[in-house]
This record gives sequence, structure tokens and C-alpha cells, in this order.
Amino acid sequence: MAPPFHGDDDRMKSIPDALRALPEELSDFLRRGLLAVVIGLLVGAVGVAFHYGIDLATELRLAHPWLLCLLPLGGLAIVLLYQVCGMEKDRGTNLVLVAVREHEPMRLRTAPLIFLSTVLTHLVGGSAGREGAALQLGASISSKLGHRLGLEPEEGRILTVCGMAAAFSALFGTPLTAAVFALEVVHVGVMHYAALVPAFLASLTAALLAGGLGVAPTAYAVAALPALSPLSLLQMVALGALCAALAVLFCAVTHGAGHIYARVFHDPRLRALAGGGLVLLLSLLDGGLAHQYYNGAGGNLVEAAVTAGGTGVEPLAFLVKLLFTAATLGAGFRGGEIVPTFACGATFGCVAAPFLGLEPSFGAAVGTVATFCGVTNCPISSILLACELFGGGGLPLYALAIAVAYRLSGYSGLYSEQQIVYSKRLPHAHSLNQPEK
Repeated sequence: MAPPFHGDDDRMKSIPDALRALPEELSDFLRRGLLAVVIGLLVGAVGVAFHYGIDLATELRLAHPWLLCLLPLGGLAIVLLYQVCGMEKDRGTNLVLVAVREHEPMRLRTAPLIFLSTVLTHLVGGSAGREGAALQLGASISSKLGHRLGLEPEEGRILTVCGMAAAFSALFGTPLTAAVFALEVVHVGVMHYAALVPAFLASLTAALLAGGLGVAPTAYAVAALPALSPLSLLQMVALGALCAALAVLFCAVTHGAGHIYARVFHDPRLRALAGGGLVLLLSLLDGGLAHQYYNGAGGNLVEAAVTAGGTGVEPLAFLVKLLFTAATLGAGFRGGEIVPTFACGATFGCVAAPFLGLEPSFGAAVGTVATFCGVTNCPISSILLACELFGGGGLPLYALAIAVAYRLSGYSGLYSEQQIVYSKRLPHAHSLNQPEK
């Protein structure tokens, strides 16, 4: 890290050196920018294909409800696919974080594997998202390209961040959130600003490409925004605290489900069969094959809670969705946890809002982003997400709830390889959750 300037004299002395370094700085800027645009186009195109693949799988499942009966076979097929490709010990999104932090190479085969397995998960009705898969898609492609180009470790890390940002952006149409999330999620409390320009370039390029190819950005209309007042501040503190508790519960249940599966079924093939059977049983108990309210990623639940103001949302919908998600991902199905987190947070916020004197639609929106912050430990990304998903209205209130959720959610999270560098309680104090080397 370069030493800080100390006074005008130091600044004046540095001008000749800065002029001499200008050609190298400009060359570096243009080279990184070009690579970022290439990654944005390449990964963005894959992300668009992935988006349409997920949509097609979902449409087929809804048109043919009997596909839910294939849940056990779908889980088994995913496990066998990974075993055949020598990737049975794949660590999912955690490997992406390691790839950024330590410039660990990712296998290019990760991209087609996670693409196919996530589409298959959605086709048979598993409760999983797609953003974790998107991060793996983008990271594996950009990481492989970086190693092929022989980039230095720091350059390779920046390229991997660009891939993560581009894939997330193409899939959701939230380029600001995508870029900052890729920077923020690896080391909580430290952001490597050297990657800001490439990450934003890659993310915005992917978003433009996706929009040009017909992928609409994800957005929801929020009703009845409260005015900024002492009462609304107290309401946000209370709702943020509740969302922090939900985030801790979400992480504990999803991680715990995987451990329980592993203890009961040592063979991952049996684990997948049993997990698929469990999700199928839950679906049948919920209302039969045609209901499918809790199958899939959960965007329908967010829509019902935010846009429809809670119409049709059951009081315990967040717990049921959590159970479906834990049963799916713990068994070995592939996908992500973020959209199910949105669904849990939105349905919880929708139900909790009236008790706090808030409208259900606004409570659902706050629950979405505050719970997302609690499970990812990414407050800046969460604030940007509130703006891109729900518009700029009420942003100070979203920010307060997000900050409270971040502070009170502890040091747990979705990703075990995530490092929370600084304490959430004491400034400048290092956190104790960093993995041992």
C-alpha cells in the first residue's frame, strides 16, 4: 500500500514522479478496462443463457407438475454428474471466495456443471436460487482466462471479481449491487478499490448485454413508504433486529441440514435420493403437485409479499420456505441461497410489519434487503440492492435496518470461507472468525 501524502510539499515533489509514471498507469488502466469489458461480454452472454435456461425449466415444471415426482432422480443425477466429472468434493461458492482471496485456480468444467445441475434442480422443483451458480459460472470462466493469460496473482484476482460481478449483473439486472458485492463478500470490512473500475465495467457491460438480449432487470413496486421520523427510525431498528435473528436462523438451518444429511447418509447418492424424496413429500403435504408455492427459487413469494402487499402470504411462509431450501441444498442439489433468502426475508417482513405499525409491502421490502445483509455480511451491497430493487424512495430507512441487521447478525454467514476482517462491535479490532491457515 502506498504511503499517504503529508502536506503540500510532498504533493509537489511527487508531481514529476507521477508524470513519469503516467504512461504506465494509463496502459494499466486501459488493459484492465479492456479485460473487464471482454469478461463482461463473455460472462454476460453465459449469464443470459443461464437465465433463459432457468426460466425454461421453471415454465416446463409449472406446465407439467408431475415433474416434481422426479425430485429424487434429479438429485441423484446431479451427484452422479459431479462424480463422473471428478468434482464430487466441489465446495461451491466457498471455492469462489478462495479463488479471489488466494488466486486458486478454478476448473473450467465448473461452469457447465453448475449450469446444468442448477437448471435440473429448477426443472424438478428443488427450492434453490441461481445467484450462487452465477457466481461460480462467472468466477470459473474468468479465473481460467486469467491463468491462461499468465496474469500475476493480483491481476488474476481482479479478473475473477469481474467474472463474479458480470454473472450476477446479467442474471438480476442489478449492476451496482453486483460489482460491490463481488468486492465486499470476500473480506468483510476491507474492499480492494483497485478492482473498482474493472468490476463496474464488467458488471455494467454484462447488464447492457443482458438488457439488449431481452433480460429485464429485477424490480418490485413498494407501496406506502413511511416518512422519515423518530417513529420510523425506531421501527427500522426493530425490524432490522428481527431480520438479524432470521438471518442467523437461516444460516444455522441450512448449514445444519447438510450436516444431518451427511451423518445419516454417508453415501452422497443416498443423500440425494432421500433429500429429493423429502422435498417431494413436503410439496405433497403443502398442497399437491400443482401448488408449487415453495418450490423453485422463491421469486413468486417476493412478488406476493412486496408488490401484492402480502396477499396470500401465510404467516409461517418464511419458515416453510426455509425448510424447503435446507432440505434441497443440504441433500446435494445445486443452486444458490440468495433468492430463497429474499423470499424468507420478504414473507417475514410482510407478516411482521403490521405489528410494528408498517405497511406489509414496505415491511417485505425491508425484510428482503436486511435479511440479505444478515446472511452475507455485505451492508453496502445491501443498500445498493434496496435502491436497484425497490427504487430510491425510503433509502435512509432501508439503510438503517440494514445496518442494524449487519451489526446484530453476529459472525455467521452463508459462506464459511468468508473472512470478517474487523469486529462488528469495536472499530479497528480484528474479528475472530477468520479461518485458520
